Amino acid sequence: MRGMILGAGKGTRVRPITEQIPKPMIPILRRPVMESIIHHFKRHGIDEIVVNTCHLAPVIEEYFRDGNQFGVDLCYSYEGVKEGDTLVGRALGSAGGMRQVQQTSGFFDDTFVVVCGDAWIDLDLTQAIAWHRSKGGLATIITKRMPQEILNRYGVVETDERGRVRAFQEKPPAGTAVSDMVNTGIYIFEPEIFNYIPSSGEYDIGSQLFPDLVRRGIPFYATAMEFQWIDVGRLSDIWQVTCSILNGEVVGYPIPGRQVAPGIHIGINCVVDLEMLDIQGPVVIGNGCRIETGAKLRGPLVIGHNCVIERGAVLSNACLDDYTHVSGIAAVADRMIYKHHCIDHQGQHCTLGEIGAEGLVRDSRAPAETTPKEIRKRPDFKAGH
Repeated sequence: MRGMILGAGKGTRVRPITEQIPKPMIPILRRPVMESIIHHFKRHGIDEIVVNTCHLAPVIEEYFRDGNQFGVDLCYSYEGVKEGDTLVGRALGSAGGMRQVQQTSGFFDDTFVVVCGDAWIDLDLTQAIAWHRSKGGLATIITKRMPQEILNRYGVVETDERGRVRAFQEKPPAGTAVSDMVNTGIYIFEPEIFNYIPSSGEYDIGSQLFPDLVRRGIPFYATAMEFQWIDVGRLSDIWQVTCSILNGEVVGYPIPGRQVAPGIHIGINCVVDLEMLDIQGPVVIGNGCRIETGAKLRGPLVIGHNCVIERGAVLSNACLDDYTHVSGIAAVADRMIYKHHCIDHQGQHCTLGEIGAEGLVRDSRAPAETTPKEIRKRPDFKAGH
């Protein structure tokens, strides 16, 4: 069966991370979100997959290549133009991206599944596809109930007793939502859907295609199914999702490394004395790390690959990117460290340079530098404070 992963968006609400990687590559416990989607597609027999790309397209394409290592066939549909010797991305919108694939090759010749590339799901896609086919409509939206106070972040769907969509609101203002069921960005389509997508220009599924189908009276459906849906649409979602997984609130998400004690997972080739280390889970330590005895680790905590944590360092309620070196006089609390950025759990961020912390939290591959004297006089320094 064939499917599509939507991966062309800029991810503006997830900056500064998406300044260097596209949104589908955001790592949750060291695994890109899109990788989890591909594994899930394969489990349900969707093994021919196209991904539309635009912003930082090579990052996605060079990581996943042809999909062989994941047991699927992958291809890419780049959205942009060449101006001189430079490629310039021009995203076509979610429906426009689907249209480009179809116009190019006629790829979608039967029922197909489309999902957004920024969420982890464990939906029974086989059951969802069977439900869609039983209705005989052009499209099915998979929905989920959400609290009233956050409905304005989503597309809101209202259905009749048979599940037919009779209203679709894209991010309605507070207090105006027609229901509490939201669009999860998981769709099942028939090829005839392209009869209702304009032949050119930018066109979006949620804000344009679905409202137009409602206006035209075209039959399409929505169904709420029991499944876990972890959305990383905003910067603050990254930590919230990570914390939920580590605290056991998400069933089935793979935690990397080997569990060496309750709540403590560690990768290979690590230099760490777990018997002497002051550590309280849940903690995930990536491959190739060096954790010196005398460091203090308090979960929820994720330490990326090839990190160095010096004796005296204090890490708590935090997430460190790969190749992070934390000085012995530093404390990283309630923060995510991503390259040279320091991000709090509400999504506020600054650079390490802006808080004078380059000598305390740095790239573990870089030569050691002398920590500025004025910082060494501050043993209570906390990254981000």
